[in-house]
Amino acid sequence: MPDKPNPDRDLTAAVGAETDVARLGHSSPPPAHEQTADEDVDVVDWDRVAAMPEFGALLKAKAAFIVPASLFFVVYYFALPVLVGWFPELMEKRIGPVNLAYVFALSQFFMAWAVAFVYLRKAAKFDDQANAIIAQLGTPKGGQSK
Repeated sequence: MPDKPNPDRDLTAAVGAETDVARLGHSSPPPAHEQTADEDVDVVDWDRVAAMPEFGALLKAKAAFIVPASLFFVVYYFALPVLVGWFPELMEKRIGPVNLAYVFALSQFFMAWAVAFVYLRKAAKFDDQANAIIAQLGTPKGGQSK
């Protein structure tokens, strides 16, 4: 008869790391990456964070970039079908071997890349602001304060 199974033994295949997402009967506390929302409560005092003027400044800075950038991109994206539908003679004008509609459609790829590039630059500044807030809270960068 086999030995009584150890409830803390990882029953998943050996992969060099604990990967037991389903827990498979573990009685020990789950690792941080396996915790449910109920198990991972009060990691951060969000009322304290929301009251910080730095957090409000971060939200305003993000909104001040994201809202106009999103509106610009949506308007630019929908300009092509609007222009083709309402001003077909303008969009049929030739620019070299292609018409203006094709040039405009191609420009949308470059515009998407440009918006993404600008966002990456701004996001680095947002990350710096967020890291400063985390440092003020005394919480390690990983997010767990327990």
